[in-house]
Amino acid sequence: MAGNTDSQLTELHTKAAYAHEAAAHGHSTGDHASAQELARKALGYSVEALKHTQEMAQSAPQRMQV
Repeated sequence: MAGNTDSQLTELHTKAAYAHEAAAHGHSTGDHASAQELARKALGYSVEALKHTQEMAQSAPQRMQV
Protein backbone atom coordinates (compact mmCIF):
# COMPACT_ATOMS: atom_id res chain seq x y z
CA MET A 1 0.00 0.00 0.00
CA ALA A 2 2.79 2.45 0.85
CA GLY A 3 4.44 1.83 -2.50
CA ASN A 4 1.21 2.73 -4.24
CA THR A 5 0.96 5.95 -2.24
CA ASP A 6 4.56 6.79 -3.09
CA SER A 7 3.89 6.33 -6.80
CA GLN A 8 0.75 8.48 -6.59
CA LEU A 9 2.70 11.25 -4.86
CA THR A 10 5.46 10.98 -7.43
CA GLU A 11 2.88 11.25 -10.20
CA LEU A 12 1.35 14.39 -8.64
CA HIS A 13 4.74 16.05 -8.31
CA THR A 14 5.61 15.07 -11.90
CA LYS A 15 2.32 16.46 -13.25
CA ALA A 16 2.96 19.71 -11.41
CA ALA A 17 6.47 19.97 -12.83
CA TYR A 18 5.31 19.33 -16.39
CA ALA A 19 2.44 21.80 -16.05
CA HIS A 20 4.85 24.47 -14.75
CA GLU A 21 7.19 23.79 -17.68
CA ALA A 22 4.33 23.96 -20.20
CA ALA A 23 3.08 27.21 -18.66
CA ALA A 24 6.56 28.73 -18.91
CA HIS A 25 6.83 27.67 -22.53
CA GLY A 26 3.39 29.08 -23.35
CA HIS A 27 4.32 32.35 -21.71
CA SER A 28 7.61 32.57 -23.60
CA THR A 29 5.82 32.05 -26.94
CA GLY A 30 3.29 34.79 -26.18
CA ASP A 31 0.33 32.50 -25.50
CA HIS A 32 -0.47 34.12 -22.16
CA ALA A 33 -4.06 32.82 -21.86
CA SER A 34 -2.98 29.18 -22.17
CA ALA A 35 -0.01 29.81 -19.90
CA GLN A 36 -2.31 31.17 -17.19
CA GLU A 37 -4.55 28.10 -17.35
CA LEU A 38 -1.56 25.77 -17.24
CA ALA A 39 -0.13 27.71 -14.30
CA ARG A 40 -3.44 27.28 -12.44
CA LYS A 41 -3.34 23.54 -13.10
CA ALA A 42 0.29 23.36 -12.00
CA LEU A 43 -0.54 25.16 -8.76
CA GLY A 44 -3.43 22.77 -8.12
CA TYR A 45 -1.20 19.73 -8.66
CA SER A 46 1.50 21.23 -6.44
CA VAL A 47 -0.91 22.00 -3.61
CA GLU A 48 -2.46 18.53 -3.82
CA ALA A 49 0.96 16.85 -3.86
CA LEU A 50 2.11 18.91 -0.87
CA LYS A 51 -1.02 18.08 1.10
CA HIS A 52 -0.66 14.35 0.50
CA THR A 53 3.07 14.43 1.18
CA GLN A 54 2.51 16.18 4.52
CA GLU A 55 -0.21 13.68 5.47
CA MET A 56 2.10 10.82 4.61
CA ALA A 57 4.96 12.33 6.62
CA GLN A 58 2.76 12.81 9.67
CA SER A 59 1.52 9.22 9.58
CA ALA A 60 4.99 7.72 9.03
CA PRO A 61 6.58 5.88 11.93
CA GLN A 62 8.96 8.05 13.95
CA ARG A 63 11.98 6.01 12.84
CA MET A 64 11.20 6.76 9.18
CA GLN A 65 11.18 10.53 9.62
CA VAL A 66 14.40 12.37 8.87
